[in-house]
Amino acid sequence: MIKSEIEALIRSAVRSAQESGALPPTAVPEVHIERPQRPEHGDYASNVPLRLAATARMAPLEIAAAIAEAARANLPEAIATVDVAPPGFVNVRLSPSWLASQVDVIREAGTAFGNVDVGGGTSLQVEFVSANPVGPIHVGNGRGLALGDTLARALSAAGYEVQREYLVNDAGTQTQTFAATLYARYQQLFGREMDIPEGGYPGEYMITLAEELRAERGDALLRPVGEPYPEEIHDLGVQMMLDAIRNDLDAIGVRYDNWFSERSLYKGGTYEKAMAVVRDAGYLAEREGATWFASSALGEEKDNVVVRSTGAPTYFASDIAYHYDKFVLRGFERVINVWGADHQGHVPRMKAAVSALGVDPERLTIIIYQLVTLKRGSETVRLSKRAGEIVTLREVVEEVGADAARYNFVSRAADSHMDFDLDLAKKQSSENPVYYVQYAHARIAGILLQATEKIPSYADGNVSLLSHEAELALIRKALRLPELVESIAISLEPHQLPYYAVELATAFHDFYEKCRVLTDDEALSKARLKLVSAVKITLARTLDLMGMSAPERM
Repeated sequence: MIKSEIEALIRSAVRSAQESGALPPTAVPEVHIERPQRPEHGDYASNVPLRLAATARMAPLEIAAAIAEAARANLPEAIATVDVAPPGFVNVRLSPSWLASQVDVIREAGTAFGNVDVGGGTSLQVEFVSANPVGPIHVGNGRGLALGDTLARALSAAGYEVQREYLVNDAGTQTQTFAATLYARYQQLFGREMDIPEGGYPGEYMITLAEELRAERGDALLRPVGEPYPEEIHDLGVQMMLDAIRNDLDAIGVRYDNWFSERSLYKGGTYEKAMAVVRDAGYLAEREGATWFASSALGEEKDNVVVRSTGAPTYFASDIAYHYDKFVLRGFERVINVWGADHQGHVPRMKAAVSALGVDPERLTIIIYQLVTLKRGSETVRLSKRAGEIVTLREVVEEVGADAARYNFVSRAADSHMDFDLDLAKKQSSENPVYYVQYAHARIAGILLQATEKIPSYADGNVSLLSHEAELALIRKALRLPELVESIAISLEPHQLPYYAVELATAFHDFYEKCRVLTDDEALSKARLKLVSAVKITLARTLDLMGMSAPERM
């Protein structure tokens, strides 16, 4: 990436200035390169002079001048100028001829354009949403799905070996309550007067599941009145719910690499092994008839129960065993958990538990995403017709489409509450960013199709003819994609992608207004066809990183 080359250039220039005596031989801080907000300040800027000022005991502007002079002595082909700006910045401007040459670079990279090697093949797991298999995926889960899947895509593009995992919570009290509700609905179908249990699931989907059970098994699952549900009801119900969840995931284009059963932690001995490790490390204590994890010894405010007085493990105990499985048994070098806002308080103790397992807690990152408010214009959408008190993801996808859903879900930082305007998401106008971005891709596809009648091939196009400011601005914007992938891999903030997509589409629409692609000048037309084909590649890759389609026509 050119950004890395410029960072190396500035570092080398600082050392050269020190060797020549223009700067004193002080320690050199890490070189950071930023993109200036104003284009007149160049393509990239470094604030190293400001950070060197105190130790060098020089004015930042003097330091900047010394660095710029040293850099100019060894400028690579890609850089046109190196200048200084108050109060102490080194500004770098890229060469127009080099910018034009990058059109061919993008075209040659094709669908791999945007890939960078930040991860170096590091094994990394992203576990996201993992909603309990007791009801449909709801709209809040949808945000976690889009966030987790987009992050996984970006991390793969950044050189990590990524696994997407869904934890199936099939061992807790919630699935037991689900099974009891399902059995009550099943009995009702055979004329029994049954109420759903306290804390049960009132949605209509439970009646649908019971009807499916009756269709498949008839009355074979009925037990005498008053007896608890047969275990088969639990397993069949959970499997049916998981099938429904998979269908919901397919509707929004999310596919997991692995579905991990919580029950397997107990059947395979993983739970006992994990507890033994924590116990041997001195972090388990018996008191009040229960087993406690000594979180306070690891900096937490209070200890946490892992085994109740009844002998039943808590959810936290399952999580400890689950992370033992991730880090110790399966050997992931990094793990990212994407959790809903209701898990906020669980983060510190999970970090403490990982530490108690002998794993560096820095290897675990937990991203918390906030709630979603659905709106139609200014009115809030509160209830679902199918699921009782929640709005299902499928309802939203059926109304606005998978692409609009994914774009909107990932368009805000995870820690920000988001409003999702269903009416705006359906508009076919520039007001709707999804339409605006996809229309740019479709418009380019139309241009390339139209060109085949006049110019069958533009492979020999001379990109050095691209010199109009709108052309160069468009190339600059396209070249940001690899930097953006690197930034997302470091910051774990995929909401940068939707903003970039709009910026790239805007740069294309501006170019389209100012520069005719098909002109009487065949040589220029071929160069511009190369340019728009490179932008089409970049737009398609950006959309793909968000799990969205790149339509050829609209």
